[in-house]
Amino acid sequence: MSPKLPDLTIPTLGPCREASPLQLSTVADDQIADFTVSGARVIFDPGGQRPEHAFEAAGPRQQIHFRGEEVRAGIVTCGGLCPGMNNVIRALVMQLWYGYGCRKILGFRFGYQGLAREPSVAPEELDPAAVRDIHLMGGTVLGSARGNPDTEEMVQTLVDRRVNVLFCIGGDGTMRGAEAIFKQVTAQGQRIAIIGLPKTIDNDLKYIERTFGYETAVSIACQSLRAAHTEARGAPNGVGLVRLMGRHSGFIAASATLAAREVNLCLVPELPFDLKGERGILQFLRERIRRRGHALVVAAEGAGQRHLEETEEQDAGGNQKLSDIGVFLRDTFKAELKDQGINLKYIDPSYIIRAAPANPADAIFCGQLAEEAVHAAMAGRTGMVVGLWLGRFTHVPLAAVTSGRKVISLDSAFWRNVVDATGQPALLAG
Repeated sequence: MSPKLPDLTIPTLGPCREASPLQLSTVADDQIADFTVSGARVIFDPGGQRPEHAFEAAGPRQQIHFRGEEVRAGIVTCGGLCPGMNNVIRALVMQLWYGYGCRKILGFRFGYQGLAREPSVAPEELDPAAVRDIHLMGGTVLGSARGNPDTEEMVQTLVDRRVNVLFCIGGDGTMRGAEAIFKQVTAQGQRIAIIGLPKTIDNDLKYIERTFGYETAVSIACQSLRAAHTEARGAPNGVGLVRLMGRHSGFIAASATLAAREVNLCLVPELPFDLKGERGILQFLRERIRRRGHALVVAAEGAGQRHLEETEEQDAGGNQKLSDIGVFLRDTFKAELKDQGINLKYIDPSYIIRAAPANPADAIFCGQLAEEAVHAAMAGRTGMVVGLWLGRFTHVPLAAVTSGRKVISLDSAFWRNVVDATGQPALLAG
């Protein structure tokens, strides 16, 4: 049975009757950048049986829904910190202000909490002067938080402040919140565009090839891997252990492994592993240390949770809290490999990664995402996230993004590359 294809229809607020103020072209090869033509699509599966199944292509439209002077835009940054959040805020403001002539932009503080009826901090008025240098800093000048107030309350705040475009910057929890706001706005018949921008270093949003922050996270993770490798090689029977973020998807750990080319064992949430036994990781490490005198292990935070005590606790975003696989492996390796006299060094760079400024690749990507988000909003699109598919920017329905989570396929060439790079067995469980 073929997998069910997602509905890729993008909701709209109404007809586009206003001429865009952007000085773009409708003529090919005239050395002026073009508007995105009406009906432009990005095929979902070029090798599939339904070439008509496609994403709406992102980009500026010649005819738009909103007049710039009528727009009252809101921006929220939600969830954990992530490289590039300030870059996105700045690019949103700049495109709204200079591209479309929008003069009312509100930054709601501390995520969706800023949309509460009585927020702890009032929203901040944003203009080019307010965001001039923020892209040089990590974190977010608007603050960020997990958890959502009552949806009706958040929508009422938007209505009271006459906000008609809301940009929601965040990961899976943020997009679930944005979808709830979109449904409530629709049910009330409010003319408010809800646009998501994909922020998560885990790179786990469905139907989106890449999220901002991911490139920077991998780059900084590689620094930790190099340090752990140096420590491991610098001591007899040295073991370097690095714990990286990745609750349900191990993309950071896997990509950092491929970039560093020094990892001997990469543990991700998608791959079950045994501790003991013929295929267990302890036996693999024993043999590695015996042969080479050192080893480097990287573990994503969600790996091996079946070996840890399960907790019923949830964070403010509704995610189940995980037990610490890094500390567990550190203590297990020390106890079980004691007879080999191992010297173990443990590194967890999680919050160093989250708080870092965007690297050049992410900085470019953040600016592109923000500009495409503004173009979508001004064209009256709503209930959507700006995505990337086959290297092209797309409009992805919020319902599709929140329908599941992107994870590593262990049958993929990507994971085969990881196994080849580490030399670890394909299967680590009996």
